Amino acid sequence: MAKKKPVKKVKKLRPGRIVMRTGEALVEVENGPGYLAAEPEVVIGELDGPVGYAIANLIGDQTKGHSRVFAILNCDVQVRPTTLMVSKVTVNSEKYTNILMGSVQAGIANGVLDSVRSGELPIEKTDDLGIIVSVWLDPSVLSAETVDHAGLFESNRLATAKAIRKAMRGEPKIDWLLKNQNTITHFFHQLGVDGEL
Repeated sequence: MAKKKPVKKVKKLRPGRIVMRTGEALVEVENGPGYLAAEPEVVIGELDGPVGYAIANLIGDQTKGHSRVFAILNCDVQVRPTTLMVSKVTVNSEKYTNILMGSVQAGIANGVLDSVRSGELPIEKTDDLGIIVSVWLDPSVLSAETVDHAGLFESNRLATAKAIRKAMRGEPKIDWLLKNQNTITHFFHQLGVDGEL
């Protein structure tokens, strides 16, 4: 008589479990300086999964010029879901640091809370989810005579909420991407093709 092979139990995911979602967004301010453009990329997932492990590794392995910090409304007021900001630009000046860890950080924190308020992030999962926000702050902000802090706050707030919304909805959908693939040209690629880079 042949031995029966043991049946492997497949671990079912909890209903509504968010393993990993990704999104990006661009918000530009019409007729405003280029540094007001916000272009975050987000990764969202459960803290007991790959996103949570990435957050723990990033916060515990700081790198000079690329400090990782939690999104806060103000010192001593961290937002939920746990949100970690990672700069895409090497930070090497006090002015840049203060803008990034001031107006931009506040905008991101408020964008996260706006996403909870709107229902894009389920309120019942705010203690279970983590978000990593890869942040772009154009270094041209350093050459501005006066910095539009209100504009930076607002563009980062809107862009963060937009990136989260796109991540949670899985946008753009693959059907749309396949349909529009040949009608969309990457901006900087086109500048290169046109000899403008």
